[in-house]
Amino acid sequence: MRRVFRGLLAVLLLAAVVGGLTFYLQPLWVADRMIGLHLRAQNVRSKYIDVDGYKIHYFEALPPARLRAMGDGMPLVLIHGLGSRGEDWSSMIPSLAAAGFHVYVPDLLGYGRSSQPDVDYSISLEEKTVVDFLKAVDVDKADVGGWSMGGWVALKLTLDHPELVNRLVVYDSAGTYFPPTFDATLFTPTDATGLRKLSAMLSPHPKEIPAFATRSVVRRLQRNGWVIQRSLTAMEAGRDLLDFRLKDVSHPTLVVWGGEDKLIPLSVGESMHRAIPGSEMLVVEGCGHLAPSECWKPVVAGTLKFLQAK
Repeated sequence: MRRVFRGLLAVLLLAAVVGGLTFYLQPLWVADRMIGLHLRAQNVRSKYIDVDGYKIHYFEALPPARLRAMGDGMPLVLIHGLGSRGEDWSSMIPSLAAAGFHVYVPDLLGYGRSSQPDVDYSISLEEKTVVDFLKAVDVDKADVGGWSMGGWVALKLTLDHPELVNRLVVYDSAGTYFPPTFDATLFTPTDATGLRKLSAMLSPHPKEIPAFATRSVVRRLQRNGWVIQRSLTAMEAGRDLLDFRLKDVSHPTLVVWGGEDKLIPLSVGESMHRAIPGSEMLVVEGCGHLAPSECWKPVVAGTLKFLQAK
């Protein structure tokens, strides 16, 4: 019996060593696996579909069976931001599905697990990707939410294809001109100092990242940096800016903003709110640009109150 116990202990110690070494060498891989397990436990499924000849990854979450019995649930499409991916909505997806929505969360072209072709990655191209994604998954009309650059895509989609949108929610959204306090290199840091600067712009309370994790994050950002830089180049060209089009948004719209957003200041959101006729605004105090993840509970509550209003 003692020999069996010692053998079991040795196996457990070995597993702990291997697990610790894996986390040290590949912390983002481990974190991704944990997010994936969390989403699967919440019945959120990871899928792929062909859109315009490219492989697009997306998450899908159905409403609970008791709610599906009363109907399929209004489709809700969530669009992530620059340098981001569908997983960044992971805190919100289960709650939105539990409330009765059929949630779709695509990785935009070039991001996450979607294809990375040699294209310009403009807002117009990403808008077309979302439009054709909706066709591919047989969604004729949806509530649409967009975060940061994804808000820009969602706004342009609503203006160009109003028939596809029911209600619109934008979170700390880009899409209008404002004088930036940063340059394009902010989003592709090359060292710990650069990553700390990016974190400080995104969150009013950035967490200290261990050195081994910093190296992993920087490597990932550098690996995808060419896509981010092409997106930024296209955005900075100004062809897709919406300043003079916001007055034409005729859909019910909610503008959600972190009260301490340093990347896209609250004043930008307030101007957007004033420009969109009849829009509502929710300011989440104490939160920055990452409000849908760092402050997801009040953001989900405000989102549901708006989307479920009669």
